[in-house]
Amino acid sequence: MGMAIARRLLEDRPARLAITALTCKEAEKGATRLVKEGGGVTEIVGHWGDVFVAEDYKDLSRDEILESPEKRQRFLDDLYAPLDKARLERFYLYQLFVREKPDIVIDCVNTATAIAYQNLFRSGERLRGAIERGEDVADLVGRHLATEYMPQLIRHVHILLSALRDGSTDFYLKVGTTGTGGMGLNVPFTHSEQRPSNMLMAKAGVAGAHSHLLFLLARTPGAPAVKEIKPAAAISWKGIGAGPILRRGVPMERYDATKALKLRQAFDDDRVAWTTLEGPLEAVYLDAGENGFFSRDEFETISTLGMMELVTPEDIADAVIREVRGQTTGLDIVSALDGAAMGPTYRGGVLRELALRRMEELENEFGRRSVAFEFLGPPRLTKLLFEAHLLERLYGTLGAVHELEPERAASQADELVQEDPDLRVAILSAGLAILKPNGEEVLRGPVIKVRPPPGAPLDDWVISRGWVDLRPSNWQTWRDRVKNYRTELAEAPGPDDGSISDLDVSGRSERIRPGVLAAWILRIEDKGARLKR
Repeated sequence: MGMAIARRLLEDRPARLAITALTCKEAEKGATRLVKEGGGVTEIVGHWGDVFVAEDYKDLSRDEILESPEKRQRFLDDLYAPLDKARLERFYLYQLFVREKPDIVIDCVNTATAIAYQNLFRSGERLRGAIERGEDVADLVGRHLATEYMPQLIRHVHILLSALRDGSTDFYLKVGTTGTGGMGLNVPFTHSEQRPSNMLMAKAGVAGAHSHLLFLLARTPGAPAVKEIKPAAAISWKGIGAGPILRRGVPMERYDATKALKLRQAFDDDRVAWTTLEGPLEAVYLDAGENGFFSRDEFETISTLGMMELVTPEDIADAVIREVRGQTTGLDIVSALDGAAMGPTYRGGVLRELALRRMEELENEFGRRSVAFEFLGPPRLTKLLFEAHLLERLYGTLGAVHELEPERAASQADELVQEDPDLRVAILSAGLAILKPNGEEVLRGPVIKVRPPPGAPLDDWVISRGWVDLRPSNWQTWRDRVKNYRTELAEAPGPDDGSISDLDVSGRSERIRPGVLAAWILRIEDKGARLKR
């Protein structure tokens, strides 16, 4: 598919075309072939390596990584530890995009196969067997963690988003997979007599999860245009030839039986009853790309009407290029999901006001304000709501907050927390710590939702994630926020100017509403706005 798409792209004479492959040989062969077939004014380059690992591991096989305890531990750290800037920049995928800064990325890597065919089920059986035998399972646990599907897919999409943003990419298109060649769960082409096999189901599951993550990526502000084309048939073919039959790039060996064994002895592998012949197995073959070599009869079977049938790489390439050019194909899975997803409704918007009004009435009757319980999360939201509530209690209006003195605000907020046990209990019970104005004392309950990493000092990042911060510096931050918020309100067009503005009506009041302020912060500071309705 990648080569077919590259050939179509060359017809538009791009300035530079970078192709990627797993190995240097594949990348150089592909680049050379494209230059020969009509590179012309286009600069063609090849890159190679495993796009799911750190750059210094990109030329290692997964077995080489897992067999080395040191490399495996680094791999697990890269997979499970927080994705900070240093770790992000180590990944080959990120480095590739940042170096190339591609305007358009067309991703033909079969991500679902790469992840799911590590065979989590076989790893799980080995681990269970070792546990039953009472063996030391530390090594097997490490290997098993390295084959878990979802952590790998999640980390890949996180890296992809950062790579696309930092690489200034405008358009990303994924050629995905159904996992079963477009057939159902009765697919007869599988890896065992169970139809479908666990591995094939895993592949289909990862493919579906990947499509949904791309659907969400397409709804992310700052991300490029995102599309996915998902062929639902056998993709063939790459070439036809005669000669050695290769399995994963290695010629298949030939064997012959030397004697017949009794049935009860036949499955004892220690009884060598065969010989290895010289030279590889040779025959006429059809190269089906990642699916390997097919014989004439295998190809005839899989492509028969009612079986997987066929779609050619060129068919896919035509659809991809049309999507790149902005032409409608009706084949984009992301657009299909987007069109089928049910968004907010008019009724929901109207009834929202009714719910808010009724809750406020009940608060007045009950005599207790409900601010946050930390079910919605994240702790940062709970922190913002409680801090805004303190401002609501102390100042009442946005204009008053605009004029606050940080030192005095810190002192008043501290006094309010001390004198109002219901407020204090609500904060601590939600799992938030309260940092006193001096920055050296803390009020806490048994649970603290956001803690500094073990051995690391407390820093402002941790505090901003989920601590009610009573320090003067934080009230200075709130004063600046409110100033910016009021400026936006003042400059935003009102209803007299038409429907141009989407500011919430309740947000136009000078009265402090913690939910409105928190939503504004999450939208502006944290760039968490909804892109599509």
